Amino acid sequence: MKSLFDPYHLGPITLRNRIVMAPLTRSRSGKGEAPRELNAEYYRQRASAGLIVSEATQVSQQGQGYLWTPGIYTPLQTAGWKRVVDAVHDAGGKIFLQMWHVGRISHTTLQRNGQAPVSSTEKAAEGSLSFALDHQGNPAYVPVSKPRIATPAELKQIVDDFERAALNVKAAGFDGAEIHGANGYIFDQFLNSVVNERSDEYGNQTKESRTRLLLEVFDRVAGVLGANRVGVRVAPYGRFNDMKPDPKVEETFLYLAEELKKRHSVYIHVVRGSQLDPGPVVPDSFLTRLRKAFDQTIILTGGLNKTISEQLLEEDVADLFGFGTLFISNPDLPERLKNNWPLAPAENRTFYGGDAKGYTDYPAYQEEFATR
Repeated sequence: MKSLFDPYHLGPITLRNRIVMAPLTRSRSGKGEAPRELNAEYYRQRASAGLIVSEATQVSQQGQGYLWTPGIYTPLQTAGWKRVVDAVHDAGGKIFLQMWHVGRISHTTLQRNGQAPVSSTEKAAEGSLSFALDHQGNPAYVPVSKPRIATPAELKQIVDDFERAALNVKAAGFDGAEIHGANGYIFDQFLNSVVNERSDEYGNQTKESRTRLLLEVFDRVAGVLGANRVGVRVAPYGRFNDMKPDPKVEETFLYLAEELKKRHSVYIHVVRGSQLDPGPVVPDSFLTRLRKAFDQTIILTGGLNKTISEQLLEEDVADLFGFGTLFISNPDLPERLKNNWPLAPAENRTFYGGDAKGYTDYPAYQEEFATR
């Protein structure tokens, strides 16, 4: 019988268990969008996860969509992330950095010289918000700005930016990297045949053109880190950030999976569903077909608990299982799940921004029990 708590070999890395701390945006970076000691302590506390996938981290200023999210494109940011990596490794953990470009989910106040964000479309994402600056220059949730279609030269620059970020990932000592292709951000905008309005080689005409940008980025990142240290996160059927229902979703994502298999990607990370995404859970039939198309590691995240994860593991639907919100308030989540200890609730008001409150002040169960 396979168990969530058994070690697992992920490429060249041995994980202590099959439990993944999924990416969680917390908006607590320091000066220069660099991680600080507070962030290092946060990740260290959660190092009992088999694998930590860091919060989404922009590869350039253009790729930023929210205030106070960290970057991985300057020496200061790289040094900050090295502090985080060292803390996780000292605690016996493994950590990948999630590489991020938001595309149209941004605001002109975050962009260089107030430019419009770039995308595969000129249509703004309806109902989507950026945490940026309002008309008075104060931090606020504001509607995302109208994007512009990226030029071929700008797409080349984005690919270059991911390669530069990969060099910084390597310098910081990460165990690997995950390319964020989910949740309505730039690669999702290209993958979706309805949102993608381009008519060139990156356009919506074919599965090859829709996946081209993501695969070009994968090849460049893998060229730095090795394909066996690079995963990709996807959200087929996702609706978050105004992703439209796509009649070509299976065609696109199964082709992408086949291409990532050829390239020896270490994993595909599927967003099964989430509190943020009002769209449907990924159908079981798709997960079955994905397993046939990609016989490497599959991570599944979204709406999971111990019972569901154990069932999916037994059915061989996935190999690793991601938990997001539960890791916020349960830094020792693997131990709690293994021992059936109570799970602490998270305080929603402290999810984004702020200080240690609601970030590093959640105790491990044994610590909390000892004070009773």
